Formats: sequence, C-alpha cells, structure tokens
Amino acid sequence: MKKIALFVISFACMWGCSSDMPLSGHGVEITVDSLQGMLHVNAAGAVAVLGTDEKVRSMDRPAMQAVFDYDFSLGRHEVTCGEFNAAMQPATGLSLNCADKNLPATSVTFYDAVLFANERSKLENFDTAYTYVGLTFDSQHHCTNIEGFAFRAETDAYRLPTEAEWVLAAKVGWNVANGWTAQNSDYKLHAVCGKAGEGDFCDMAGNAMEWVNDWLGEYTSGKFKNFVGAPDGGSLGQRVVKGGCYRNEASSIALYTRGDVYAVTSSTRADYVGFRLAFGAIPNPTWIVRGGVASESRVIPLANSSTIRALTGTYRSKLVFRNDVSKMLSFVDYSNGELSVVTLPGTEGAFHPDISPDGKLVAYCTGLESISGTSSLFVRSLRAGVDNNLAKLDVKSAAIPRWRILENGDTVIVYVSDAGNNKDDSAFLSASTWQVSFKNGKFGKPKKLFDGAYHGGISEDGTLSVTGSRLLRARVANSGSTVSKSARDIVWYGGDQACNVSLAKDSSKRTLFLDFSGKAGREFVGQKYNTHQRLLVADSTGKLVQTVAAPSGYTFDHTEWAGNGSTDIAVVTLVDANGSHTKIAVVSLRDSSIVEIAEGEELWHPALWAMRGVSITEDALLDADSAGVYMAPGLEIWHQALRPKMELFWNHYEELEYIFVGSSRVEDGLNPDLITAGYSLNMGHPLNSMDASFYLAENYAMNHAKNLKAIVFSLDIDLWGDRDDVTRTIFEGAPGYLYDKNHDFWKSGLPDAFVERVNGSYPSSDAYMINYRATRGFSSNDPISWGDPLVKVDSAWMDSKPDAVSWQLARLRRFLENAKERGLYVVGIIFPQNPQYSKTGSWGRYGPRRSEIPAILDSLNALKAEFDNFRLMNENKMGEHDYPNSMAMNTDHLARTGAVQITRRLDSLLKKLK
Repeated sequence: MKKIALFVISFACMWGCSSDMPLSGHGVEITVDSLQGMLHVNAAGAVAVLGTDEKVRSMDRPAMQAVFDYDFSLGRHEVTCGEFNAAMQPATGLSLNCADKNLPATSVTFYDAVLFANERSKLENFDTAYTYVGLTFDSQHHCTNIEGFAFRAETDAYRLPTEAEWVLAAKVGWNVANGWTAQNSDYKLHAVCGKAGEGDFCDMAGNAMEWVNDWLGEYTSGKFKNFVGAPDGGSLGQRVVKGGCYRNEASSIALYTRGDVYAVTSSTRADYVGFRLAFGAIPNPTWIVRGGVASESRVIPLANSSTIRALTGTYRSKLVFRNDVSKMLSFVDYSNGELSVVTLPGTEGAFHPDISPDGKLVAYCTGLESISGTSSLFVRSLRAGVDNNLAKLDVKSAAIPRWRILENGDTVIVYVSDAGNNKDDSAFLSASTWQVSFKNGKFGKPKKLFDGAYHGGISEDGTLSVTGSRLLRARVANSGSTVSKSARDIVWYGGDQACNVSLAKDSSKRTLFLDFSGKAGREFVGQKYNTHQRLLVADSTGKLVQTVAAPSGYTFDHTEWAGNGSTDIAVVTLVDANGSHTKIAVVSLRDSSIVEIAEGEELWHPALWAMRGVSITEDALLDADSAGVYMAPGLEIWHQALRPKMELFWNHYEELEYIFVGSSRVEDGLNPDLITAGYSLNMGHPLNSMDASFYLAENYAMNHAKNLKAIVFSLDIDLWGDRDDVTRTIFEGAPGYLYDKNHDFWKSGLPDAFVERVNGSYPSSDAYMINYRATRGFSSNDPISWGDPLVKVDSAWMDSKPDAVSWQLARLRRFLENAKERGLYVVGIIFPQNPQYSKTGSWGRYGPRRSEIPAILDSLNALKAEFDNFRLMNENKMGEHDYPNSMAMNTDHLARTGAVQITRRLDSLLKKLK
C-alpha cells in the first residue's frame, strides 16, 4: 500500500468506498487505497484478455493476453467536473461548464486528461508521469497538441490507466445492464457512482466512455508482460477509449471494444468521453510495434513537423538512424502530420545510413568507422513495410556510403574499401575510395576514384575530400576531377585526434568534426573542454571557423551535415553522463541553437534529409503561415481528411466536372474512379453537416471549377439536428480557410504561388495524404456487415429542436437557387443504413423517429418538383433497400462493395443530365 501524501487535492465529490464493501472478483483482489478516491488492484500474476477472435473491426482483434507482474491503483469513479476544474482552472485556465460538479468531466482532450494527471501528481508532491517540450491550447484553453510528448511508465505518479489495467479492473464487476446506457440514461450524463450494485468500480460500462493511456496499435496473439500499447500513434495517431456511454445501446458495449465510430486522436473532444486516473509505476513495460513485435524500448519523437520545417525549410524531411537496441534502422517521415518511428525490417547489423537525394532510398553498411575489416553495402526503400527490394553491392568490402549527384546528373554512391584507423599513412593509403552508380534498383560497375579511405565526403565540385578517425585528413585537387594527378593529401588540425568527420553537402566545402580537446581546438575555443564536448567547423583550407558547445550534461557523437543542400544544419547524437546515446538533435550553425528531435536508449548514426528545391515561392500577397494552410498540429480528423482533399481540389479544379461533398457516408460510398460521366473528386469527410458541405461547394467549387456540371451531396436527414456549428468548427479551425474567406475566396484569381503553398503546407498523416491522393478522396473499406442498428442520440431530437428541419430545408432551397443561377445540377443522395432500423423507432443512427420521415420526404420531393436542377436518390427507402450485409462496413456506412453499386447508379444519373 502507498503512503498517503501530506498534501492532498481537495475533491469536489465524496467517494463512497468503505472497508466493509465487497472488494473482490475473478481472482483479482481489490483493496482500499491510501490515495484518496483510489482502490488498490492487486494485479501481480493476473491476466487481462484484450481484444477478441470474433468477426469484428480489425482494431479489436485478435484476442491477446496481457500479463501483470505489478500492482496499481485506479480511481473508483471517473474524474468529476468539480475535481477537474479545481486543478485545471488555476493551472491552465480551463474550466468546464458542467450542470453538476459530480458529473464526469467530459469534452476533454486526451492531453487535457494527462495534464490533469500531472497536476494532481504535483499537488501531492509526486513526480509527473508525462513530459513534453511545448503545449498548444485552443481559445477555450483545451490542450490540442503536445510537442515532444512522452509517457514515463516507470514513474510513481498519477496517470491514465493502460488499456490492460482498465480491462482487468472492469471485468471484476462487469455488468452492462447496470450501466448508464441508452436504455436508461435519458441520453444524458449522470453523477458518478449513481447506480446501485455497480461493485468496486463505478461507471465502467456506461455513463462516459473513458480515455486510457495507450496509443491504438496492433493486437497480436500471445502473452505479453506489462503491456502498455503501441510506442506511438502510427499513421493516424489514434488513441484508445474504453467502455460505453450514456448514448450507446447496451448491446454495443463490450470489454473488447476500444474505439468510437470515428478515429479518436489526442485532440478529440466529445461530451460523452471522460477519464479516470490510475497511479503507480509500470516496471519493464512492453510496447507492441508494427508487425506485432514486442519491444521493451521505444523511440520518442521530440519535435513535430512544424519544428523540422523551421529548421530545414520544408516538411518534406526525413530522419533515419540506427537503433542500437533493435540493431536495425528506423526512420521518421516529417511529411506525415502524425509522427511515427518506423523500423525498417531486414536492416539488422546496419550502420552509417545515408538517404538518397530524392529521399526514397537509404544506403547503409555493416562496418563501423575506425574498425578495419570487411563491410557489406546495401540499398533499400525508405518506406514502411518494404523489405523485399534489398540491393547488395557485390564487392569484397564497402563501408560508409554517401550519396552524390554528378555534374551529368547521375546518382552515385561513394564508399571506401576499409574504414579503419587512418593514423598510419601506409595503412590509410592501402585502402581506397570508390563510387558506384545506382539506378532502377540496381548497382552499376564500381569505379575506383583514388587511394586513401576518404569516407567523410567529396565536395560538389570534386576538389576536396575529407576523412577522420584519429587524423583529420584532406585530399585537395586543383580541378574538379576526382582523379586529378595534382591532388595533395594533407593532414589538418595540427595532427591532433579527430573523428566523426563530415563534409558539407553544399558548395561551402566546410568540414564538421569532433575532437579530443586538442591543442588547436582549445586555442580556438579559448578554454579547456572535454572530449566530444565541442562541435568544430573548418573551412575549405582546414582553418577553424566555428564551434558549438554540447548541452550541459551531454557530449556529441555521430555528427553529420544534413543532406541535400540544407545549409548550416547538422544532425548529432547526444551522449549522457553514462555514455548512452539517448537523444538525436539538430544543430543550427546559423545561431548555435540545438533542438532535440528524438529520444531513446541508444540512437546511433542519424542522417537528416530535406527535399532540395521545395521551399515555397515567396509572394508578397501571401502570408506563409496562413495561405493554403488547411491543417495544423492538434486539429481534428475532419481537418485531417480535408487537408489532402483541398490539395486535390486546387491541383485539379480546372478539369473538375463533378464534386461530391458531405459526410463520411460520401467519403466511404462514392468512388470517383467509377464515374465515367466526367472528372470527379470526393470531398466528403467525417462529422460533416449539410451546411458545411454547401460551404465547400459554394465558396470553392462554384467560384473556381469553370467546367463544373453537378454537385453531389449526402442528404443525412438524421444529422439535421446540427445547423452551422460544424461549419464554424471546420472553417474557423485551420488558418487557410479564414485566409481564403478574408480574400473573398480568390474570386478575382489565384496568386501565382498559391497552389504551391497548398502543396507545401502542413500535411495530414500518411493514411490520409497517400490514400486520398491515389483515390481522389475515396475511402475504401472492407465489408463487415450492417451489424446492430445502433442509435447514438435520442431519436426524439425534433421535440427539442422543432425548427431544425425547416432550417435545413431553407438552407437547401438557398443552395438550389444558387446552383440554378450558375447552371449547375444538384444531386442529393440519401445513403442506405442498416435495414434493421425498420424494427426500431429510429429512422437511422442519429434518429429521428421513423414516423417523422414521411413529411420530410414530402418536403424534399416538393423541392425536386420546384427545381428542375435537383435530383434525389433515395437509396435508403425506409430500410427496404438492396444493399445486403456484404456491402456494408457498419450500421450506417457502405463498404467498397456497396460503393460500387451506388456509384454506378450515380454515374448513370449524371450521364442523363443535360
């Protein structure tokens, strides 16, 4: 049991746990904890089963076993609104507007929840479990992004429970019938611990869904000790939420589910998602990385894409390095809005990676600098999941590869035959420097350049080559020919010891290196320093011109100039007092600043690449921080989805004939590749409304797509309870939309550099950027089934919003008038939903009552009769449709098989329009 802290936070509601209450269940002993509001879970030796082997969503399977060898504490109930406000209002200014202080604290982001955990730790004089570099807050003081976010599992502190901890505790008294669900909640939150007979922990099966600590990664069959989820959020940056809520049907709530209808990210907020706290260190935590591999180490990105862009000038940057724990290469792609550290399979034993000029390939070797012996050289794709295109150079030995572009445009790799100690002249000159072309996935014929292992690089003009590892040697030629007979081999730096030598990859011919506090270095710096404590820069003649000190408590290692023309930027590893290479940092030679960009146990040989020539064209009319910026760190999934679609629009608006706008039903249901009537784009996205759809169509498509013939939109009657709230959320969330509005949506013409700025602006995650570019915005999903007819809101919402339908019909009328004035057709599609809704009182997932639909359909048909440019496709037909289970993804979305049927019907209709 834990000793209670002297200073305890004041809680807004009592926790009704006493020593004589039943504390038991399923082989897991629950005892009273000395920490206020917490129960102690004696978990050592217990097993929690996560996931299931049933045919459900892929994120929820297969079943796996999480084994515990530690105990932990868990809050008896969800954190209340009163508790949350008491800590967060003075700390961050965030205060929730709750009807009752004893209600669960909801409408909070994951980051809000972890900051609350940190605050409680500090108030009770504990260390904090979460660390970070910087925080981003919205106008309401919600935290929407944390740069350099890291969970310190071994810290004894308040934190969110892991998914395994949550499931282990929940299964003790799991009884969905006893939770606040759609069956008994009146579709509203209730005070915590308000249901009788709930057992030890309250509200785990209902009331509010709950954030847990884990990133959403893969499950994998087997047993894993002290499981803590995935090391990062992967390409989507998804988080895990557990349990049901007051809006869920009891039949939809299960221990194995771990998500919501849409992707849940760290910045997601919902009025039905809250959290409870856990306390305690997790010894020897296990993460499961991609491919279902267990790992007890992880690498944490400490800098986001915007920080890297500020350093390199572009989001199109990549970092690759050796993880000396896994013995393989890993990389981070900063053109992905959701940062993920990806291990490259098949790179065991890799050292000294270097990224190709186009950023698509990585070359590496199996030998180490300063170690004599044979080494193999490989090239492979720098992409996740690709390991079948490995190319090996067929020579006796090749070490320390460096890419180079020749004057004739050929791409070659320079390498040395041996990278051993260069102190002895004869031994050094017995090795040699070579180059070999690499094209279409194959090596050419190697060509010897000269004697001597100059593995520090060759200048752009070929007149300077350098090397280190004991001595700083330079080969200086009078002409640009690398085989110049007039070349001289010179020892620089007064013969003092030097290593980690790298020649600048621009035209400056500067040499970067580390030393052992040599005489020349001490005289230049003006004081004594320790080995590798100073980064030194020499000019083209070997004269020292600059030095940068390592951060306090660290020394440098593995120094390299950033690649592909990123001037004045170097990448290094930082070595702590224990000799561990724990961080990778970028050093700016412009101002001697040092920015930490990654953290791990042993990170070696970093290489940083930036796309040459992609800096955005300067235009005095455009604000670089706003023009075309449709995504920013911390924005939600609708911004994630719209970012690549806005790029598609601006790159193809001149050829666009048909545009599809609407909710995720459009996104999942209409495939532009199947439209033969003309060029089309799918601009649908999650959590959309009709007003927001029309906003896109009116301000973008109607103003710029001169060949536009028709606008297709989703008639989501069940979502008609929302007016223009979604419009404001989306189009006031990212600076690019406001910038467009302030410039009258560029009706008078686009500035020359505008599209270029859109293409180079902050990206969404790869899952959106790559997929939508290839499909013109269509989200292709596997068929599962219609499943249960879930009702997410009170289907009687028309009672509380009596004018909602009339407002929507008036909005549709204005849009039809606008389209008719421009000679455009409008096609409204009522997408099919689960046919089992016909056995409920609800028309669809979000209501309304089935009895209210006929009058709405009559109004739509009246508009159809009035406007000859309006076509209505009612594919739902009150559930009497021809879309079987094999065409459905879930209760209100089509899978790609269903998209084929509905898109072909739409195509047939579009062809008939004149």
